[in-house]
Amino acid sequence: MPGETILVVEDESSVARGIEYGLKAEGYSVLIAATGKKALEIARSGKPQLILLDIRLPDLSGFDICRVLREEGRSLPILMVTAKDEEVDKVLGLELGADDYIVKPFGLRELVSRIRAALRRAYGELSSPSAEKVAFADVVVDLQRMRVDRAGQMVYLTPTEYRLLRHLVTHTEQVFSRESLLEIVWGYDNSVDSQRTVDVHVRHLREKLEDDPADPRWLRTVRGSGYIFTLKTR
Repeated sequence: MPGETILVVEDESSVARGIEYGLKAEGYSVLIAATGKKALEIARSGKPQLILLDIRLPDLSGFDICRVLREEGRSLPILMVTAKDEEVDKVLGLELGADDYIVKPFGLRELVSRIRAALRRAYGELSSPSAEKVAFADVVVDLQRMRVDRAGQMVYLTPTEYRLLRHLVTHTEQVFSRESLLEIVWGYDNSVDSQRTVDVHVRHLREKLEDDPADPRWLRTVRGSGYIFTLKTR
């Protein structure tokens, strides 16, 4: 989806400029922030459609930035950049509301692929709403307005959380494996780390929508198979 504006948050100027050059060659507009404070300022301006967010910054960490933006209700896609094999970083980023992560060192082709997939999920054909609503308990999923309310109050979901929920609630009583959800919702193939990404997002949805997230009524696990959204009583 070239033409979108990407905010690159990276304190190493040579790395930032290299990413900027590559993304501009693909048709994207690029903004650069070398500090967390500057990243928050730009993100709050509403200019970027996606943030490529390095975890290691000189003032605020990428975790802090992600947490603050999500607490403010900002739902633009956030791709966390983590160092190789830092598993704790990956999981924590997802816990705080990141939509995806990419591991250093990465090539331009992989980066552009991840960015395109995230933009497509958030703004493109995968975000196209239908004219329906799905209601369960005190939750209403408005598929036309891309909005979720619980007990009359808006529930803030990340773009990926919303897309995952929408897919499940529009395919009631169907079991989906983690592998299939990765392909449908995230747009890339299966890996062990990626399967954990699905688990984290499902848990987030349960925490936001279920009365008892530890014993979910609607978003259930089918042992050995995957996940299901069901309206059936147990």
